[in-house]
Amino acid sequence: MNDDALKNLAQPHVEEAPEAAAPRPPRSDNAPRQQFKRDKRDVHGWIILDKPVGMTSTQAVGAIKRLFKAKRAGHAGTLDPLASGALPIALGEATKTVPFVMDGRKLYRFTVQWGEERDTDDAEGRVTQTSNNRPSEASIRAALPAFTGSIEQVPPQFSAIKIAGERAYDLARDGETVDLAARPVSIGRLDLTAMPTPDTSEFEAECGKGTYVRSLARDIGRQLGCFGHVCALRRVAVGPFGEKTMISLEQLQAMCDRAAAGEISLADALLPVETALDDIPALAVSRADAARLQRGQAVLLRGRDAPIFTGTIYVTAGGQLQALAEVDRGEIVPKRVFNLAGLHGRAEKGS
Repeated sequence: MNDDALKNLAQPHVEEAPEAAAPRPPRSDNAPRQQFKRDKRDVHGWIILDKPVGMTSTQAVGAIKRLFKAKRAGHAGTLDPLASGALPIALGEATKTVPFVMDGRKLYRFTVQWGEERDTDDAEGRVTQTSNNRPSEASIRAALPAFTGSIEQVPPQFSAIKIAGERAYDLARDGETVDLAARPVSIGRLDLTAMPTPDTSEFEAECGKGTYVRSLARDIGRQLGCFGHVCALRRVAVGPFGEKTMISLEQLQAMCDRAAAGEISLADALLPVETALDDIPALAVSRADAARLQRGQAVLLRGRDAPIFTGTIYVTAGGQLQALAEVDRGEIVPKRVFNLAGLHGRAEKGS
């Protein structure tokens, strides 16, 4: 996982959200144009937004970026508009650690509506297949082992996968038949948690990168011979970030208001950049060695008591993140360096 993440570090996933245009005062035809610019600042850290239903991931990034007046922001994995829950949003230098979060495991809770298959595989789409059959609890439980472990999964037609440079959902919306190939995905756990009505069943799934819960619901429905689609979906964990780290837009707005009044610092709302790196070892170095790494120079691990590391690490000095690096033949070779000047996170991560 970490090797793939490092390959992606050269171009971190940064989604620049469009800023709303500032209102302009009335002017005469001869008056010079006056430009109003929103003041932006260096902000570094993570916000794990509890995204509400109806908001796109791009809109969520834009909202957080405006609240913090941040120069850079991006998210670590799209969450559908009809889904709620954990959307990790990276600000500033945290965007350099996005690949590590995207490669992490995800935990979803979702509800399947039986009796209808839809072209989007969720409640928003057009009904394409119907059935009067309804599955029993025993039949559902018997079917689940076929959908755990390493499996082949065909993504939904309405997905962001590119086909000849076009997004699949754009082609599908234009009425074209989208033929997507099956892809390997990993599902570590899939549990039936409740059957509130004969028409609906609730599940919990822990899965890896690239898994579509909508496809899971579709394929389970087909195997049971009753068809199905996702009617409710909530993501409760992404990589190192769980439910206790989530915060709503309303809570963030209240914190921003208190920060503007001088009651708190916005740093208290941000998780530190390095919380995304929980799965890799950390190494503390001297400030002199940190300065070398910041200049892109390798640092030798010296002395009998030097730690024995191989592979990916993150480096700190004086308690502050300095670099992502590879240890190779006793040398620390920097891959990405961090400049945390400005506002940076200091909130504690919940379990």
